[in-house]
Amino acid sequence: MLTVVEKVLFACAALASLLAAYKAGNRIWHILQRGRGKPDWKVIKQRLGSTLVKVITFQPVFRFRFWPSLFHAMIAWGFLYYLLVNLGDVLQAYLPGFIFFGQGIIGNLYRLGADILSFSVLAGTLILFFRRFVLKPSTLTTRQDVLLHPKARFGILRDSAIVSIFIFFHVGSRFVGESFKLSAHGSDRWQPLASALSNLWHQWSESAIVIGEHVTFWLAMGLILAFVPYFLYSKHIHIFFAPLNFLLKPARRSPGELSRVDFDDESIEAFGASRLEDLGWEQLMDAYACIMCFRCQEVCPAYQTGKVLSPAALEINKRYFLNLEGRRIERCEPSSQALLEFAIPAEAVWACTACGACIDICPVNNEPMRDILDIRRSLVLTENDFPKQLQTAFRGMERNVNPWNIPPGDRMKWAEGLPVPSIEQNPEPELLWWVGCAPATDVRAQKVARAFAKILIAAKVNFAVLGKNEQCTGDSARRAGNEYLFDELARANVEILNDVQPKRIVTTCPHCLHTLKNEYPAYGGHYTVIHHTQLINELIADRRISLKSQDGTPTVTFHDPCYLGRHNRIIEPPRTTLQTANLHIIEMPSHGRLSFCCGAGGAQMWKEEEHGRLNINLHRYNEAKATGAQTLAVACPFCMTMMNDAAASDGNTVKVLDIAEIVAEQLK
Repeated sequence: MLTVVEKVLFACAALASLLAAYKAGNRIWHILQRGRGKPDWKVIKQRLGSTLVKVITFQPVFRFRFWPSLFHAMIAWGFLYYLLVNLGDVLQAYLPGFIFFGQGIIGNLYRLGADILSFSVLAGTLILFFRRFVLKPSTLTTRQDVLLHPKARFGILRDSAIVSIFIFFHVGSRFVGESFKLSAHGSDRWQPLASALSNLWHQWSESAIVIGEHVTFWLAMGLILAFVPYFLYSKHIHIFFAPLNFLLKPARRSPGELSRVDFDDESIEAFGASRLEDLGWEQLMDAYACIMCFRCQEVCPAYQTGKVLSPAALEINKRYFLNLEGRRIERCEPSSQALLEFAIPAEAVWACTACGACIDICPVNNEPMRDILDIRRSLVLTENDFPKQLQTAFRGMERNVNPWNIPPGDRMKWAEGLPVPSIEQNPEPELLWWVGCAPATDVRAQKVARAFAKILIAAKVNFAVLGKNEQCTGDSARRAGNEYLFDELARANVEILNDVQPKRIVTTCPHCLHTLKNEYPAYGGHYTVIHHTQLINELIADRRISLKSQDGTPTVTFHDPCYLGRHNRIIEPPRTTLQTANLHIIEMPSHGRLSFCCGAGGAQMWKEEEHGRLNINLHRYNEAKATGAQTLAVACPFCMTMMNDAAASDGNTVKVLDIAEIVAEQLK
């Protein structure tokens, strides 16, 4: 179709476009190499299939905001297909008489796909453009009090407008161009939409239609050539980096699993991250993979209660800073500003509850929570800068190996009057119960521990506890950034547990569960760990305990602890147990993996909450109360504390009980 002159011009334009793209891509490659660590390229083979499924089905996107996700998918599916369409159009333009995929069934289906998906892309683009620029939902931006790069508020809108216009005119021009061809050579039943449009050109002259073909080709393909270099600087580079995130991200046992710091490595000059280049290579890649959809912000309990923390703003700030200072970082020069100066303020760093909601919801596998915890490591270990309320918890873990600062000899006071054997009394138990620190001090948590002990005794479970030898797992220290303290506790605990060699460990605290199960393997501690709700469910299913029937069907709503449901995917066992106890479950709007945090995680248990519109625990309690349930069931001592405090401020109109207490009350 193209003339000789057009062919030469297009080839030159394509070469210039690819050269510009190469330079930008090469700069990004060198930037990523500045991050800590190196990718394991071997995992690509293992993950290629699952990554293709995610890219093709858009499954991660559809977990949240269904209708916008559907329109986004309509565009993306068409855009992916257009990689093939554009190739075919260029070949047909350069090779007279060439028909891409021929006139057989494959060629027919190819043209049908191009016809339908062209319309899909155009419709999806118009709908999303209307949503962003006319409806302007608050979920696609952030509050003015949140730190956001000065160029980002306008830049995101500009990028969205440019890309929307590009997609609409690229696909639209190609679609119209195809209708010109059909007008000249006859309609095609495998292109019903383009054939219908071709009816508009029947009165045009042959020369006018030929001109139309050439103009639409250059509009469609010229826009591609202009967009390719720009694409690498825009937020839409996520099209390339999102699949890389799925392919190359280091394997995690849980969204909350953190990497071990080797304190014996004398080459490490500083711990944590104070500047952008201190982050891992995958954390730098997150900035390029971010689609700026603000989903992470929408599920962040800190942001939703008026704190200045936005995980979306953190990634966006990283991205804009990289665009501006990429050459400095590429040249191995230190970045001009610390992360606390441009990426996230200190107040926001300490507002994070480490709930993992931002990681879990991200459709491109980004991990902003890890950035925040790395910044905390730097502040605590390098700067000795942290909220002073944490000092009490740190001192308690240092002196008496628990954040409540209770002497180890007092850890078994909760069990007075109960036949709870220590590991010395029962050295070969079938089950080791990791009681946790809360029952040693907290009166309310002691009631939960005694209830669970009664269940174990009633079921005649062969169990034991570590007693005075049990100490804090270090979860709060690690989430607070005190990695050195966590390291000491982890080493000591692994040594104790490896000496005991437990067959199974049960915990009443999801934080203990997470640490023992997901983080101690890095220290040589490999254990089978279950939560007490799982064990109770087992005991009921095996008929080792039986429950009394109740009058009526009392209503209950269950609060999923973040480190139970989201971090460890333990969602159904607690609900099955409640149903077995003849309770009617009324779910809160945010439950399961989408559960809203109680506000205690991320070491928030040991400090005052940052300023906001509402305390996180009150937000969650109000959500539970709105269900109308008589009882709020929990399965975590931290959640128990936070929900009890909230209930007390409301006159205890909703009863807060641990699942162990509910079951223990109904034991026959």
